[in-house]
Amino acid sequence: MASEPQPATSFEEGLKGASEKVAEFQEEKSALKKLQHWLHQTPSAVPMIVLVVALIIFGLLSPNFFKATTLSTILQQIAIVGIIGCAQSIVVLTAGIDLSVGAIAVFSSVLMGQMTFRFGIPAPVSILIGLALGTAMGFANGWLVAKVKLPPFIVTLGTWQILLASNFIFSANETIRSSDIAEQAAALQFWGGSIQPGGVKVLYAVFLMVALVAIMAYVLRQTAWGRHVYAVGDDPDAAELAGVQTQKILIQVYALAGLFCAIAGWVMIGRFGSVSPTASTGQLGNIQSITAVVIGGISLFGGRGSIVGMFFGALIVGVFEMGLKMVGTDPQWTFFLIGMLIILAVAVDQWIRKASA
Repeated sequence: MASEPQPATSFEEGLKGASEKVAEFQEEKSALKKLQHWLHQTPSAVPMIVLVVALIIFGLLSPNFFKATTLSTILQQIAIVGIIGCAQSIVVLTAGIDLSVGAIAVFSSVLMGQMTFRFGIPAPVSILIGLALGTAMGFANGWLVAKVKLPPFIVTLGTWQILLASNFIFSANETIRSSDIAEQAAALQFWGGSIQPGGVKVLYAVFLMVALVAIMAYVLRQTAWGRHVYAVGDDPDAAELAGVQTQKILIQVYALAGLFCAIAGWVMIGRFGSVSPTASTGQLGNIQSITAVVIGGISLFGGRGSIVGMFFGALIVGVFEMGLKMVGTDPQWTFFLIGMLIILAVAVDQWIRKASA
């Protein structure tokens, strides 16, 4: 009589010989899906592509466009916007916005100038005071956003008006002339200095802008603080549960933005020569920086983007302005095309964000 099979003595023995493969569900990604995923992983790719296309088009339309002097002029024109864009970028990465960046820049430049010419403080000390006060203005924005829990748009809209008014009241609408600054406080005009490799003039301000972009690109991607900035912008509640001090990060971000704006104010003195409370940056700096940020692929919803993309965005605006001027078109086409780019950039951002859904 055949013996009956003995039952397995344990669960593990019963599984001997069974397949160890886990069920797999593979979904073939289309080329469009792969592109969407790649753009999500490389946020600076879209502005870089747009920049290259713009360079090629204007290079074909104007044979003088690729001259070294033209490219140098573009970089000089975007130096201030690029530095203010660094400030706006880190704020937008936290899902905020700063409408006071231009006002902080102009007020800081006025403070530096008036400290020297009205109160007789040595220019280097005035510069340090201006940088410290610019940082304090940003700190105030951050404190109101982080501690009082006010919306960034409302806070910075209010401080924009307050700082612009303070700028005019404190300066009494007085412009300090370039010749007086050059004679008595040359340090204020430092960033207006230049070198001329191969006969091409390049301002010190351009090197400063590139250095700040490079430093912040490293800090945001390679340090714990930078990762915390992205985490706060992506999901502040989850970041706080993970141990990120969200309030502290927000205050630090806005304070650092204030410092960058104050640096931009110092650069403004060198770029324009004089100290003027009516400088257009006070009214337009916020719009220009937001334009560079949006075209540069930094998401207005926070948590995604690259400061290098902002740099490309600022370059795109500069290339459009210079290129259209060189081909002799109506300057209004610049605003028209940049407006189209802004809308397109937001639409592309919405499409790319679906890759992470």
